[in-house]
Amino acid sequence: MKHHKVGTLMTTDVVRAEYGTPFKEVARRLAEHGISGLPVVDDDEKVLGVISESDLMARQAEGLGPSGSRRWLRRLHWTPGARTLRTRARARTAGQLMSRPAITVHGDATVVEAARVMAHHRVERLPIVDDEERLVGIVTRRDLLQVFLRPDTEIGAAIRNEVLEGALLLPPDAVDVEIHQGVVTLTGRLERRAETTMAVELCRQMDGVVAVVDHLTYRFDDSRPSPEEPALHGIPYYWQRKP
Repeated sequence: MKHHKVGTLMTTDVVRAEYGTPFKEVARRLAEHGISGLPVVDDDEKVLGVISESDLMARQAEGLGPSGSRRWLRRLHWTPGARTLRTRARARTAGQLMSRPAITVHGDATVVEAARVMAHHRVERLPIVDDEERLVGIVTRRDLLQVFLRPDTEIGAAIRNEVLEGALLLPPDAVDVEIHQGVVTLTGRLERRAETTMAVELCRQMDGVVAVVDHLTYRFDDSRPSPEEPALHGIPYYWQRKP
């Protein structure tokens, strides 16, 4: 199945910082551009790490005053990652603030792959790098959600062309496809149960699909072949028909 590539969704004019960028300059760039994080790069534009608002908050908490900041820092001593948090609480530059190593993906990664990386690492933004690991763009969770704005007509055309006719080699009138607000309803009668299962699964994988309602039926249940009639694998039903 064809999926949108993150390279088509990324922002190419990336607000960034260098390792030695002062703390206040990092905060200014975030505020000025209305963003919640940025990558940190070296002189060769390779990504060293990423700074988020939470990284800055650790530093800001040190300014609570003598009693407040000391209590906060004492609590950090007993928590996981305490050393890293204490370092950020005293950070003066982007290099001291950033989280590392940076989680990145290449521009030819699909939206699905990028979303999985974000979910696994619990990050809100992904720097996009080229084949030499240099920064070329960035995507956020909001960018990836754009696939769900795909028009129903475009989703329907992709399902008919790529799934039904392209992958399953079905005749154009074999399945009726209705789409409303990204919810796909498949209706029709196919030859084999395996075809109905595959049609539903492939539709679920299409960019922009929210859910699939399965109203498909089948003539033969090839998941449990009988000894007299073994299952046919990989052969479209209309090729099996005798003239």
